[in-house]
Amino acid sequence: MNRRDFIQLAGLSAGAFMLPGGIPVAGRPVAAEALMDRSLDTVLSKRLADAALNAAKSRGASYADIRIGRYLNQYVITREDKVESIVNTESYGAGVRVIADGCWGFAAVVDARSETETAKAAERAVAIARANARLLQEPVKLAPQKGFGEVSWKAPIQKNAFEVPIKEKVDLLLSVNAEALKNGANYVNSYMFLVNEQKYFASTDGSYIDQDIHRIWPLFQVTAIDPKTGKFETRQSLSAPMGMGYEYLQANPRDKVTGVTTRYNKGYDMMEDAIAAAKQAKEKLTARSVEAGKYDLVLDPSHLSLTIHESVGHPLELDRVLGYEANFAGTSFATLDKWQSKNFKYGSPQVNLFADKLQEGSLGAVGWDDEGVKTKRWDLVKEGTLVNYQAIRDQAHIIGAAESHGCCYADSWSNVQFQRMPNVSLAPGKEPLSVAELIKDVRKGIYIIGEGSFSIDQQRYNFQFGGQLFYEIRDGQIAGMLKDVAYQSNTQEFWNSCVKVCDERDFRLGGTFFDGKGQPEQVSAVSHGSATTRFNGVNVINTARKI
Repeated sequence: MNRRDFIQLAGLSAGAFMLPGGIPVAGRPVAAEALMDRSLDTVLSKRLADAALNAAKSRGASYADIRIGRYLNQYVITREDKVESIVNTESYGAGVRVIADGCWGFAAVVDARSETETAKAAERAVAIARANARLLQEPVKLAPQKGFGEVSWKAPIQKNAFEVPIKEKVDLLLSVNAEALKNGANYVNSYMFLVNEQKYFASTDGSYIDQDIHRIWPLFQVTAIDPKTGKFETRQSLSAPMGMGYEYLQANPRDKVTGVTTRYNKGYDMMEDAIAAAKQAKEKLTARSVEAGKYDLVLDPSHLSLTIHESVGHPLELDRVLGYEANFAGTSFATLDKWQSKNFKYGSPQVNLFADKLQEGSLGAVGWDDEGVKTKRWDLVKEGTLVNYQAIRDQAHIIGAAESHGCCYADSWSNVQFQRMPNVSLAPGKEPLSVAELIKDVRKGIYIIGEGSFSIDQQRYNFQFGGQLFYEIRDGQIAGMLKDVAYQSNTQEFWNSCVKVCDERDFRLGGTFFDGKGQPEQVSAVSHGSATTRFNGVNVINTARKI
């Protein structure tokens, strides 16, 4: 969890519901039992959809789609031996998007229950499109898309987390807190966030798509205080948010490096991680402050996921590249001329970065995106060379693509869908390589685990990243804990310093529920995978305050 995530999460108990669909204008608190009392009625949804599509066409729209959504969120928040908040929200409504006179128009209706309501929303959308068309310089060009008829997709969960009693979730979090306190933590906060998106999409292309998406994120933060000096250190959980059910909170066999358990891909032992976190937070109090200089970095997937997000995921969003998206976190250095040259070296030959909307268990996995495009996987950087971007239906023609990449998304029925980051990952190495083997020939290095604070410029180029845990590597051996570590580089220099990537046995996912973009802002959930990776000769600074 990074600083932006923490700021957003801190407002939850005050009612600032930041997860997808949990928007104050449309979300409403509900009893826990009510969250599971029904799901979207596909028969009713089809009637509502047909009414909207027919109304749009009758008013002259050349294209129309409708998204009917029921969004459920549950938050369980604890501190030490107390439950601070239990929040359940539900949001239901429909959003209609049309093209009329070559221009987009959008309108939404709260709590849509009748064909009359959705038809009126479609008529408003057409009127808005025609009004906007007066300022249009170039008509919208949509990549062709066949209709799929009536189809459905459901996240392959084993245990629906919303059906697990609240008491069981509270007991788990309080037990986690107790173990952290027992093992040296002075303070501990723990959370469980659950999301269920029930979405129905229909379009004039002939698709009627029903999808049921589940996500879960258990996390905590422990704090250890030195009673003599009053100084403190923290350690956040090393869990990843996942597109899974409650089965994620089951332990699974995994390796250990430096006594730090970090392998949480199929299952997460929250208790074990909290015990380790408490001990490591205490150890950080007496850790040696790093000496600034050049180091070889060995980056765990729990850390590298954020670096991938900021230095690859965002700069390769085509709307940023084109300058359409600039208000939220800037544009991109990876301009079209670099891609058109066909030889821009984004990274070293070991770097293969890909976009993916299919990977089971990932946050971005769905069957179809929010404009009815079937999802897929595609290359962004191949053997170090920039080969593609992330594009949706009205962008595909700009890069000469025959079809959309299927990465269009809206965080609520009340917001218009637009290009969003799919899962973006670093492919594992092709040759067998364990973490221990990766470390053994590092003479002067630092092994970094977990996400910390970060900063990156408005073109997603110059950056600085911290972490949770830092271990000195000396002559191929772990030589103790460090602190006050951050590394600085630029995107191209950093990825060109990549020399080795562990194999697929070490591949793991990280990610966030809170990928912000757009104005007004929307958030989306996205995963980033990698195996442990080595970067040579990276500049490391000391972040300690000098008093």
